[in-house]
Amino acid sequence: MSMLTPPGMGGKYRITGSKYPRMRRPRHRRRIVLAAVAAVVALGLAGWGTLQLIDVFSGGSTKSTAAGGRDTPRCTPSPTPTTPVRALPRPGQITVNVYNATPREGLAKTTADELRKRGFVIGKVGNAPETYDQKVPGAGILLGATTATDSTLTVLGTQLKGATSKADTRTTKDVDLIIGTAFKALDVQKDADQALATLSTPVKPSC
Repeated sequence: MSMLTPPGMGGKYRITGSKYPRMRRPRHRRRIVLAAVAAVVALGLAGWGTLQLIDVFSGGSTKSTAAGGRDTPRCTPSPTPTTPVRALPRPGQITVNVYNATPREGLAKTTADELRKRGFVIGKVGNAPETYDQKVPGAGILLGATTATDSTLTVLGTQLKGATSKADTRTTKDVDLIIGTAFKALDVQKDADQALATLSTPVKPSC
């Protein structure tokens, strides 16, 4: 009888050999490992959910901070403009001299008549001086005093998009429209009025 055979047992219950039978590990250790893993996953999900809630209520600043970036607050447009509107003259306060620098006859008069219908005051009408006669390749040139470049000429420029604004040495408030060879007609009045209205629109703060 082998030393491994318990006392009083023999026959088919006899244990032979010199090794102990292999025994399974207790199952409670596996349960502990699974429970630990489940706890870690639950804590991770809970932390992620908390971060999402904070991100929602803080307007998304947590996400940028967590990513290593700076916390940039969202811009909330003010109900009132913070940038004052430029005080621009109305067409009725602007005297325009219309000169024709092209070979086409009558162009200065028809253009001046159209500007008059749009509210501008018309001054001199005729052919362009020799300095500009047939030397304006574009749609036209707007001439005025230095102080008129960002006021009077800006308003007149809404009537002809392709015109170039320039300042000269005059001291008077009148301005010149010199019609160039590429001129076809003034802008459609609807578009010109829209461009003029945009100049008077309050400037909203950018986000």
